[in-house]
Amino acid sequence: MTPVHPELPRPRRSTAFWALLLGAALLFAAFVALGAWQLQRLAWKEDLIARVDRRLAAEPERAPGADRWDAITKADDEYRKVVLNGTFDHSRETLVGASTELGTGYWVLTPLRTVRGDWVLVNRGFVPPEFKTRASRTASETQGEDRVVGLLRLTEPGGSLLRKNDPAQERWYSRDVEAIARARRIVEGPVAPYFVDAAAADDQTRWPRGGLTVVRFNNHHLQYALTWFAMALMTAGIGVWLWRVERRRALGLDAAAD
Repeated sequence: MTPVHPELPRPRRSTAFWALLLGAALLFAAFVALGAWQLQRLAWKEDLIARVDRRLAAEPERAPGADRWDAITKADDEYRKVVLNGTFDHSRETLVGASTELGTGYWVLTPLRTVRGDWVLVNRGFVPPEFKTRASRTASETQGEDRVVGLLRLTEPGGSLLRKNDPAQERWYSRDVEAIARARRIVEGPVAPYFVDAAAADDQTRWPRGGLTVVRFNNHHLQYALTWFAMALMTAGIGVWLWRVERRRALGLDAAAD
C-alpha cells in the first residue's frame, strides 16, 4: 500500500521579494511621470522659441506706457522689439557687471525720460573696463531728444546667482530696475518695470556697444524625456526579472517537495 504523505504547503514569496517588486513599480511610475513632464516642457519651450522668433522678426512697436505696465508678463512681452522717444539723463547712468562675446566689462544703463513723462532704463550697451568711466566716452552721448530701438527686457531683481547687488558700494550684478531707480533718485515720474536693450548702432567704433543681447534657449527636454523613459523600461525589465527568478525558485521548491 502506497503511503500517503500530507500535502506540503506552497512556499510563500519572501517579504524582500515583494518589497523589491513594489519599489520597482514605484520607480517605474516615477520615471514615466518625469518623462511625460519633460514632454510637456518640450512643447512649452518650442512654443516659447517660436513666439520669441516672431517678436524678433517683427517691426518695432511703441514701448508700453504706464497704462499697460501692470499687464506686462515674461511670456507675452519679453524680447518684444520696441521703440522709445525721449531724452537721456547721462548723469545718472549705472554700470552693471557683464560678460559678453566682447569679453567681461559692464552694461551701461541710462535713464530715459520719455516724451510721455515717464522713465525707462535703457541698456545702451557694453563697455570694457578701460571705458568704465563716463569721461572716456562722452563723445557717444546723445544730447536732446533721441530715438531708441531695442528689446524689452524684464527687471532682474536682487543680483546674480552668486552675487547680490550692493547699491551702497555701487556694485551691480543684475539689472534691477526698481533698485537702480531708487539709488539714482528717479522721482520726477513713474519708472517702467522693464528696461530696454538698445539695438546695435550704425557706428560700431564707439562705446557702449549695443545689440549684444543673447537670445538663446537651451532645449534638451526631448533628450531628458527619452532618458527617463529608458530608465522606466530598465526598471520594468528588472521587475520582470525579479518575478521570473522568484517563480523559478517557487517551482523548484515545489518539485523538491514532490
